[in-house]
Amino acid sequence: MSAQSTTVVRRKPMMTMKQILLMNFGFFGIQYSFGMQQTAINPIYTFLGADPESLPLLNMAGPITGLFIQPLIGALSDRTWSEKWGRRKPFFLIGATGCAICLFLFPFVSALWMAVLLLWLLDASNNTAMEPYRAFIADKLPPSQTAKGFLAQSFFTGLGITLANVSLFFFRRLLDGATAAGLPYWVFGSFMLGSVCSIGTVLVSVLSTPEIPPTPEELQRMRAKKSKEHFGAVHGIWTAIVEMPKQLRKLALVYLFQWYAMNVYWQYVSLSVAKSAFGTTDASSDAYESAVGWTGLINGFYNVVTFTVAFSLVALAKKRGAKWVHIFCLLCATAGLLVFPHITNKFLLFIPIIGLGIAWASIMGVPYIMAVRMVPSSRYGVYMGIINMMIVIPQLIQTLTFGWVYKHILGSNPSNAITFAAILLALAAIAMTWIKEPPIVRDQDDVTAPPKVAGASVQEGE
Repeated sequence: MSAQSTTVVRRKPMMTMKQILLMNFGFFGIQYSFGMQQTAINPIYTFLGADPESLPLLNMAGPITGLFIQPLIGALSDRTWSEKWGRRKPFFLIGATGCAICLFLFPFVSALWMAVLLLWLLDASNNTAMEPYRAFIADKLPPSQTAKGFLAQSFFTGLGITLANVSLFFFRRLLDGATAAGLPYWVFGSFMLGSVCSIGTVLVSVLSTPEIPPTPEELQRMRAKKSKEHFGAVHGIWTAIVEMPKQLRKLALVYLFQWYAMNVYWQYVSLSVAKSAFGTTDASSDAYESAVGWTGLINGFYNVVTFTVAFSLVALAKKRGAKWVHIFCLLCATAGLLVFPHITNKFLLFIPIIGLGIAWASIMGVPYIMAVRMVPSSRYGVYMGIINMMIVIPQLIQTLTFGWVYKHILGSNPSNAITFAAILLALAAIAMTWIKEPPIVRDQDDVTAPPKVAGASVQEGE
């Protein structure tokens, strides 16, 4: 059988747990940056005089940069190979460097427009680093270890965001005073630590984990595409959307509900905690500043839950199916957030937020276990970018619509906003039942098999 009529299936080497953790360590720094966005950016906006109704619009940077940058970076990284730098690593390094610079500069802002501009740059950097990391897992790990790889990312997501949130509480105890613009000095400590974590952890992953080089056939196809297509990355994104598997399209509905809900939670949780447990709605009061620090502990705690349960979800997903694990986790978050805004004791707030921590571990890992079974390995990068479009489009819809919903339907009440998020997570769980989970793909030795499509192709681990 000739090379033109065969598909080569390569066996990827199994990795030890230490190697899996090292390759994902950079995700820790990326998620520290994301944790600062979750908990610190919106309070900074309020310290600088922003109205609560304007918070969704002020957070448009995340969904818009994610919508354009992640699929573009995914398509570009699919077509990239450097003997020195690899395929995905150049994008890790560029993104992490940008994150480190933006986090360092953030505490020095003196006006709202400066904070908004820096958030745009920070989100662009985060998206540049994060998208190739998803594809990196699928590139490196054989099918039997992809669940462990993605849930290792959930583990470091929880750990990174936990450190970011706890640092806000810790530095508030150490540093007093504020800048002329009204930003507390304790904000400086958290952002400077994040700057070091962003670049340092990515360097550990880059230096410790080699990428799998493409075969000569793959390299030839990459070069041929680059020479023939002037807009190859954009064309690749469009083609992948048109050819998207049916079950992956269904996942978009789940993502619509769950990511709209998460955006609402992150934007309004500090206001909800201030109202219910600290008895204030005045963003300029000392009580609100205390509520922001306490919210950092709450968000840190749910992320502790995330990295505690992340690896146990691997076994559950194998035993019960990734689909049903995700449904259960979303319902845990629903129950927790329905109770959360009605608790007036600040210490008791840590109990219902456990449900969100369980769901966050699943959100950051379990859907990807199913997604990599739905798409060809040669297009992991572009499809991980498209999956991110499923994340950021709901977030963009939320930023454009929720200000009106918050004011006219929810009565400008942050407690109602958290309840609204709980209902959306329940709808996500219901939508998840519509998806037919793909079968688990077993590891295979090097073989030749009839091609799936006309012409030669090289598939890894399929």
